[in-house]
Amino acid sequence: MCYGQQRGGFSNDSLGPSRRPTRPATDNAAVVEDLRGRLAETEARLARARAREADLSRRLEEMKRFVSVMEILETYLKRRFIEQQEHVAHLFTPLPP
Repeated sequence: MCYGQQRGGFSNDSLGPSRRPTRPATDNAAVVEDLRGRLAETEARLARARAREADLSRRLEEMKRFVSVMEILETYLKRRFIEQQEHVAHLFTPLPP
């Protein structure tokens, strides 16, 4: 019974407020102010990251449209090239006598 009481007292001591260092109100205010500053910096970084992400997403969409236009142009130019080759081949084919 005595052992259980000591153990209970020991665990209460280790978890109780006596283990936490108490700070004067000025220190707590400084810590709170520091945390607010860090939070503001983090929020500013997050806002910049979101703006950068939006810009990159917009640029990616522009690049996708550009690639699509280039693919269409490539297809058109290949077709025209083949047509021109066929036309030149037709011009140089000897006529039957």
